[in-house]
Amino acid sequence: MAVVKANAYGHGAGPIVKALAKAGVDWFGVACVDEAAKLRQAGISQPILVLGGFWPGEERDLVAMGLTPAVTNCAQLPLLERAAGRSRRNGGRPFDFHLKINTGMNRLGISLQDVNCIARVLPRYPHLNLHGTFTHFASSEALDSDDTDRQETLFGEALSRMNALGLSPGVIHMANSAAIASRPSAWADMVRPGAAMYGYLPAFSPPGSYPDFESKLVLEPVLSLRTRLVAVRTLAPGEGVGYNAKFITSKPSRIAVIAAGYADGLMRGLGNCGHVIVRGAFAPIVGNISMDMATIDVTNIEGATVGDVATIYGKDGGLTQTAADLSLCLGTVVQDVLCALGTRVRRIYLD
Repeated sequence: MAVVKANAYGHGAGPIVKALAKAGVDWFGVACVDEAAKLRQAGISQPILVLGGFWPGEERDLVAMGLTPAVTNCAQLPLLERAAGRSRRNGGRPFDFHLKINTGMNRLGISLQDVNCIARVLPRYPHLNLHGTFTHFASSEALDSDDTDRQETLFGEALSRMNALGLSPGVIHMANSAAIASRPSAWADMVRPGAAMYGYLPAFSPPGSYPDFESKLVLEPVLSLRTRLVAVRTLAPGEGVGYNAKFITSKPSRIAVIAAGYADGLMRGLGNCGHVIVRGAFAPIVGNISMDMATIDVTNIEGATVGDVATIYGKDGGLTQTAADLSLCLGTVVQDVLCALGTRVRRIYLD
């Protein structure tokens, strides 16, 4: 199952899912019904699991579009039953759903005790079919933590209870990107790569911090983010740059303006922290990042001029900077950086 929620982690869901479908992905995972609807509108016919469940009233859309919802509490079953019973879309075949078990993430999902409720009420709903059962790991990238062991054990207990109650769990899945790399015991019937599919390790840490992941997941980021220099000016020592003059020149400096700001995915926290690559050299981001523009110091980059490409993440000459590098500077996860990509950023897909 390719997880393509949040506009395919900022990459652009439409073209991404088409490429993945062509590559043979079996399922797609999204967060909500609206995201799933956009995939159907893009011509995707593969099964789509709505990982975040659904609001009352959305069950008719689920059935009409042939989506597979995650059921996270018993009260959702009668809603699905009514919608499935009124629809002829399935030609009389029961409507599939997946059951989410809460094993310690403590967001969505039924508890181990609630398995009894599902087993008791599901036979009342002839139009529904439990097609799969899953859980979500909270800390599978933390190899020295016992949390994932406990979650996997609790999930096994839930599956055993389901079988004892005569409830077939169907397709079993629990492994996210980190568990794909580190926990073969969690692979089950299906795995759900997210960040790894886009080329990133499932943690924010410097290279070498997770050798187990890095040896098993040889990854290359699929996305580069670039803009251009739109102005270059020379400033004397002691001059301020940008909103609130958060950068003051200490020497004669050449300051360039790039056409990217926090509305485009160049997160504001990178001001006076991050770098971009210009002409194969790192140029520090200086001053506060604005909504539409940012300023960089090109004093030490000979010949830097208007029109030059500024690589925010990607390769330029012998240098590489990834979205994960920026996440380290920001003290966040790479998904945060990727999902910050604005809708006005033009995405160019290479075949």
